[in-house]
Amino acid sequence: MRRRILTASIFALTIAAAGCGKKEGSNAPDELEVAGVEHEAVFSAPAETPRDEFTYANYQDVRVTHVDLELTLNFDEKVIDGVATLSLEYLNTNAIKVVLDTNDLDIISVEARDNGDYISAAYRLGQDDPVTGASLEIDLPDQADSVRVTYRTSPTAEGVQWLSPEQTAGKEYPFLFTQFQPLFARTMAPLQDTPAVRMTYTARVNTPPEIIVVMSASQDPDGTRDGEYSFDMPQPIPAYLLAIAAGDFGFKAINEHIGVYAEDYILDASAKEFEDTPLMKEAIDELYGPYLWGRYDMIVLPPSFPFGGMENPRLSFLTPTLVAGDKSLTNVVAHELAHSWSGNLVTNATWQDAWLNEGFTSYVENRVMEKLYGNERAVMERALDLEKLKQDVDDADRPELTSLKMPEDLAHPDDAFTQVSYAGGMFFLKFLEERFGREKFDPFLRGYFDAYAFKSITTEEFLAYFEDNLWTDNPNAVTEAEIRAWVYEPGLPDTIEAPVSDAFDNVSAQQRLWLGGEIDADGLETSAWTTHEWLHFLNSLPDEMFTEQYDDLDETFGLSNSSNAEIAYAWYMKAITGGYEPAFQPLEEFLLRVGRGKFIYRLYQALVENGRAEWGRSVYDRARPGYHPIAQRRIDAIFEG
Repeated sequence: MRRRILTASIFALTIAAAGCGKKEGSNAPDELEVAGVEHEAVFSAPAETPRDEFTYANYQDVRVTHVDLELTLNFDEKVIDGVATLSLEYLNTNAIKVVLDTNDLDIISVEARDNGDYISAAYRLGQDDPVTGASLEIDLPDQADSVRVTYRTSPTAEGVQWLSPEQTAGKEYPFLFTQFQPLFARTMAPLQDTPAVRMTYTARVNTPPEIIVVMSASQDPDGTRDGEYSFDMPQPIPAYLLAIAAGDFGFKAINEHIGVYAEDYILDASAKEFEDTPLMKEAIDELYGPYLWGRYDMIVLPPSFPFGGMENPRLSFLTPTLVAGDKSLTNVVAHELAHSWSGNLVTNATWQDAWLNEGFTSYVENRVMEKLYGNERAVMERALDLEKLKQDVDDADRPELTSLKMPEDLAHPDDAFTQVSYAGGMFFLKFLEERFGREKFDPFLRGYFDAYAFKSITTEEFLAYFEDNLWTDNPNAVTEAEIRAWVYEPGLPDTIEAPVSDAFDNVSAQQRLWLGGEIDADGLETSAWTTHEWLHFLNSLPDEMFTEQYDDLDETFGLSNSSNAEIAYAWYMKAITGGYEPAFQPLEEFLLRVGRGKFIYRLYQALVENGRAEWGRSVYDRARPGYHPIAQRRIDAIFEG
């Protein structure tokens, strides 16, 4: 480990080390004493990567390096019949078993390859856990180099959603899509389902001939629809980045290397909405190095998809709520594309380190928005993100969940996916950018992506790399106390800088006039407002207003029936807290139509908190069959809690 000479910052650092001990709720390791001008590096990578607590896999002894999948999609029974052949690498030469993750799988047979032939292997299924499923322990004769598992999934597999023809736009054929992050790949196949393990894969998928299949792998968008499909992912990825979508949808090229899949009703609009994707890719290429995954395609899924997007390599999954008609929500596309560097290329080794995936990606996303659409848009998006970050910090169940490095005792990996990891991580990197300057920070990030390409790392490994490759040469830019406050201490650090938007200042000035009764809603100068300005206006309204004020806004701008999902959501949140009855019928239609968790979780929570739990439950009972199992679990807890 390199040493560094502390110059002018040594006095401040010594005072900080003596005076800012570990806060209650901190996830930091004990701080090092500063004993003289020259000392060992402040941050060091652990000799051995900490174990992922959400996997049964014995990946520190035997690691899966490749999986061949043979899958048959049975839409009638809502199951996948599969055979998984897993290639093994021995890290411990004394290992006599491999342990895989499963969840709700029917294991039919297990074999191990011995002297070139597959023979029946002894195996044991562990006790089922509601979060992590059950372990599958397979005895390995003579250190077999591969195992083969024949299995069937469950109709209730949490990572797989089956839609009936009636739940699709075309109403003629069924639809299937998967969502495996953070630990649901084990509901589709027996795997080492942890971000610490990367593997290549191939797949052969059989379906009814009228169904087309795409995966997070190489594929031919112009291929024949014949019910038999083959895929290859030559780059090693963690299991959560496996992905399948199957249904009746088309493809439209944006350029030679980028295109979009979608149902016919939204295909042309999606291609138009996302036509700037090649420019986004070029922007990231210039900043952080070439895209290493071959094609980059997107698929717009049915409305029940529970997320804005999912960064499956070569094939991002997207919600139809992004197709607003004005490219105002395409930052999500930039986000999923940016994951091709941060998250897919360099991956968090445990879910405690989720900010390494999401914070870096949010930072890159914002840089792309700035380059393509100007600084003002980037500033507005950061300002909105800061509002959401503050809300998530205030709403956190315990302080430990408000630091970038999450605690070891997470109840579920989903708990790490808050704005703390996304916006908090972005603002930390923005802080470093401002302290070191882009002329130094941009090459540092590019070097980071190069150094850890196709690897899974921890927060501590990043900090050690940061110290060796940026801080050592610029010791006065930041202090140890500042870094620890950002990464390990709960809450928002004092050094976070609130973005200042001239556009938002203008919106706020007009809002004050309207709230004060000096102008009516039709006097607001909104003709040039972007979605971001509308969101700032709506989010900053008082929680309760006079009915006449709600009426004035709604009658003037049609907010209850807005076709922009972000604007509609922001308005419905205000309508719920203020009890504005005319918005509840459109809200009901929204909840029955949209399955994106970002919207529906907080809407149902707001209904419960504002005395409308019975009404909300009646809507949810009708909407629930169309929601993804992940969303069902989250909303069930809202009403049961």
